[in-house]
Amino acid sequence: MKWFAAHLVMAVHWKGEGQTRFPVWENIVLVAAKSENEAFAKAEAYGQSEAGDEGGSFRWDGKPATWVFTGVRKLTECVGAEDQPGDGTEITFNELEFASLKAVADFVASRPTDVRYRDRFPTPRSAKPVEQTKRGKRKPA
Repeated sequence: MKWFAAHLVMAVHWKGEGQTRFPVWENIVLVAAKSENEAFAKAEAYGQSEAGDEGGSFRWDGKPATWVFTGVRKLTECVGAEDQPGDGTEITFNELEFASLKAVADFVASRPTDVRYRDRFPTPRSAKPVEQTKRGKRKPA
């Protein structure tokens, strides 16, 4: 069995009104699978199971909303994927590019800054239409 890190993209959609911004969470989950194809299928199932409106109680910025699973953005085989993950195991990575060291420092300090996301992964196999929803459990921080 190998370990994979799956990046699940979940978008917030407000119910019954126009929307000009789309909050998105990229949830990263560990997946145990024998192959990349099996890991991808399990990741999609996890993402789909997180979609929905928590029985109608989900709110974002005080507005009735629903989580929409939009797809698996990337799947990364963990370093030491044949072993059980433990302290210090690299499970995934992101490649970013900044215009200056100040921009890097701003990013580390969670201050607004411009960043270029430079993933070199193939196009996801599961780009789902944003209308698909079922059930969700997440609440905004």
